[in-house]
Amino acid sequence: MKDVREALMVGRNTQGVMVRRPLSPHLQSYNMLRMSSLTSILHRITGVALGLGTLLFTAWLVSAASGEGAFSVVQAFLGSWIGLVILIGFTFALFYHFCNGIRHLAWDAGKGFELPVMYRSGTLVFAGSVCLTVAFWVIGLLIW
Repeated sequence: MKDVREALMVGRNTQGVMVRRPLSPHLQSYNMLRMSSLTSILHRITGVALGLGTLLFTAWLVSAASGEGAFSVVQAFLGSWIGLVILIGFTFALFYHFCNGIRHLAWDAGKGFELPVMYRSGTLVFAGSVCLTVAFWVIGLLIW
């Protein structure tokens, strides 16, 4: 008996010749600690985190417009240790997404595709994100 999946792997190339299409790789075949995989996955995760953080920021603004009672509840949550962890994570996501976006702009210009340059720029994105996050919070807590 022939496997049904065999029929799904057949396709045509641009000249119309029948060819076997490759199977999609599973997550197990990716090395998650490689710079290209790690930066790509983290870019997507930080994009989702920014969306969720924007909802939290919207809730903070709505509570401020709703009155002192609602604002004090949200402000107390954001001032707690869990709120600060969330805010620091949101700040890291913001800076990481920003720095990696600059890296993508360089790629759009056709620069930085060589493997050593790609690893160096990925390392700079991580280091820059951490440094910017720490600097932001140190300055913010000094002024606060």
